[in-house]
Amino acid sequence: MEEFRKEPATLTLIIINIVVFLMVEFTGLSQDTLHMLDWGAAYTPLIVEKGEVYRLFTSMFLHFGIEHLINNMLVLFVLGSRLERVIGKLRFIVIYLAGGMTGSVLSLVWDLRQGEYAVSAGASGAVFAVMGAMIYVVIRNKGRLEDLSVRQILVMAVFSLYFGFASSGVDNAAHTGGLAAGFLLAVFCYHRRKKI
Repeated sequence: MEEFRKEPATLTLIIINIVVFLMVEFTGLSQDTLHMLDWGAAYTPLIVEKGEVYRLFTSMFLHFGIEHLINNMLVLFVLGSRLERVIGKLRFIVIYLAGGMTGSVLSLVWDLRQGEYAVSAGASGAVFAVMGAMIYVVIRNKGRLEDLSVRQILVMAVFSLYFGFASSGVDNAAHTGGLAAGFLLAVFCYHRRKKI
């Protein structure tokens, strides 16, 4: 309960993602593409031609398989709890949702540019937004925040991006879009307290 009082937004978002995943699993399979589309996964032709813009948002709470969910929720728990403590729950939610949406939009633009469409889902864009915001916050705190250094967070970001680009079936546009959006949002949202 103590953790919930300190980081209510992070834990609430994790719970929502887990509950949605369980609902998807109970009604079908999270690795079934058509079933995921029924639940609101992003697919460019449906968004552009059918006007189903809501998919840019709903896809942020869907995951293809338990491993996909666990990976995203672990990073969200580790980084999100720290970011929320220092930036506040409302600003944290803004960074998470706006960063995730930016990642979804960039993914859509990339698909249209490439002319290749894949069904996409996952909190990765929002999680990368949290990572991007953490990079800025750590830099503003002279290279360290709690037990995180700027080197550690940059290494985490670089490796995460590298594994995304080295793997197939990963929405790298959402990752890079979320990372950049999170960093820029933190520039506007975070103001370091001056010690008197």
